[in-house]
Amino acid sequence: MADRQQQHGEARAAAGPRQGHAPPADSSTTLLRRVQTHAPNSTQVVGFLTLAISGAVLLLLTGLTLTGAVVALIFLGPIALLTSPIWVPVAIALFVLAAAVLSTCAFAVAAVAGGTWMYRYFTGRHPVGADRVDYARSRIADTASHVKDYAREYGGYLHSRAKDAAPGA
Repeated sequence: MADRQQQHGEARAAAGPRQGHAPPADSSTTLLRRVQTHAPNSTQVVGFLTLAISGAVLLLLTGLTLTGAVVALIFLGPIALLTSPIWVPVAIALFVLAAAVLSTCAFAVAAVAGGTWMYRYFTGRHPVGADRVDYARSRIADTASHVKDYAREYGGYLHSRAKDAAPGA
């Protein structure tokens, strides 16, 4: 057993130091190696610089926009306040006009779509939903036929009863 341990120890010594257990060396060399192992590569450095520059540009543009908005509000605020009796009715009229134009366009599009669907349906091209329309039409026709038959039966019954009640009628 002692022979095995001695051979194992010699094999270890021949293989060199284990990872994680460096031989005692100069502390500056150890620190330099640690920094080199954790240093970013050139792609990471370029990516970080791109991120930093674009972030700085966006921050500058945000500041300029905010400054311009505040300055415009300071200078144009009193003008807007003084002329608001003119702008409010104009804005309401423009809103009503825009709503009327948009609703007219929407109704026109709906009418064209409905007309196109009806044209395709009546020419036999079977547009989407034609089977539902056919089913509903057959149900309405069947119901109307049943109501008509029932009215004839019941109407005849009532007519005979009315003759019984008023023989001269």
